Amino acid sequence: MYRKQAFSRPKRGISPSRFRGSSRGPSRGSSNSNRFQGQRIDVSRFINRAVITEEVERFVPEHAFADFAITPELKAKVLARGYVTPTPIQDRAIPHVLRGEDVVGLANTGTGKTAAFLIPLIDKVLKNKSEEVLIVVPTRELAIQIDEELRALAKGLKLFSVVCVGGAPIGRQISELRYQNHFIIGTPGRIKDLIERRVLKLTNFKTIVLDEADRMLDMGFINDMRFMMDLMPASRQTLFFTATMSPEIERLINKFLREPVRLSVKTGDTVKSVDQDVVRVKPGAAKIDVLRDLLKQSEFSKVLVFGKTKHGVERLSELLCGHGVKAESIHGNKNHGQRQRALKLFKDNAVNVLVATDVAARGLDIPNVTHVINYDLPATYGDYVHRIGRTGRAGKAGKALTFIE
Repeated sequence: MYRKQAFSRPKRGISPSRFRGSSRGPSRGSSNSNRFQGQRIDVSRFINRAVITEEVERFVPEHAFADFAITPELKAKVLARGYVTPTPIQDRAIPHVLRGEDVVGLANTGTGKTAAFLIPLIDKVLKNKSEEVLIVVPTRELAIQIDEELRALAKGLKLFSVVCVGGAPIGRQISELRYQNHFIIGTPGRIKDLIERRVLKLTNFKTIVLDEADRMLDMGFINDMRFMMDLMPASRQTLFFTATMSPEIERLINKFLREPVRLSVKTGDTVKSVDQDVVRVKPGAAKIDVLRDLLKQSEFSKVLVFGKTKHGVERLSELLCGHGVKAESIHGNKNHGQRQRALKLFKDNAVNVLVATDVAARGLDIPNVTHVINYDLPATYGDYVHRIGRTGRAGKAGKALTFIE
């Protein structure tokens, strides 16, 4: 299942403006901040109008995908996938990765980081089939998503991969690791487990990608990351991608990478194409009723709703279904198969609302999400940034609403 060859996707509703104060700040008499588990964040940080397209400085790439020095077979696959003009991170990172340099990429979520490292690394393996690449990510959903993109880009090129993540049968992964795999894609905890079982050896891996590195730190994977890096050859290529930079991230870069090329294409904390606003819920009003009336509006066609707890998310999903909303849920209490089923239904538009904990806030690329709704406040502003990054992707406009009681 996990080792795959890369060859064989009415009634008028309630407007948010009825529940919010002026965009200039909170209404008179209300607090101008909300407590986020020990920190105070000004409510005005949830209000940020999308930048009009004509006002955004136009990015002029230095390259086209047709110009990159990759094998003709791969170039044909890339162009067939519709890649023509690189995004900023792709335009700047791909030439350095092709040259075998270490790279630190700082970029907003939804800016095409996956292709920025997959395309040159597929080329690297095609030119030397003995190469093995380790890609480490924070969540199982992101690992599977990267593997799907890998298989699409390398269709027919006889490259093999295995996804090693928790929540899936480890016996099957152990079995698949007995074969040659050009790409191992996994989460830190499961990779460490497989190493300790002596079924995965990193001595031959000369390329590693640490994607969403800041999220892996947030999730407590720092020791697992160090454990893996210490087992790899000193002479290796390391690619490090993150949406935020912190002192701990800097320490990891200094320890793991050799004279890396630093690329920053981050334009701000939040994507400029996301229109951000608050929904003020009056005292005594039922939040579920406010949410239900919003979801009835036709423009809310593909919506991610974020809640705080696993039980709360499941309950909210059930309540929405009871109100006639086509909804699914994704959270830590669901097993691997259930989470994949919920994501597939949402991606395929079989349901138009996905209620999630922050497990879905990092890395996932779900096309055409029109709205992100913060039904419960996120724990930190960083979590808010990554939640709303699920909309307004690939240059499309999106909207983010945060409920304030």
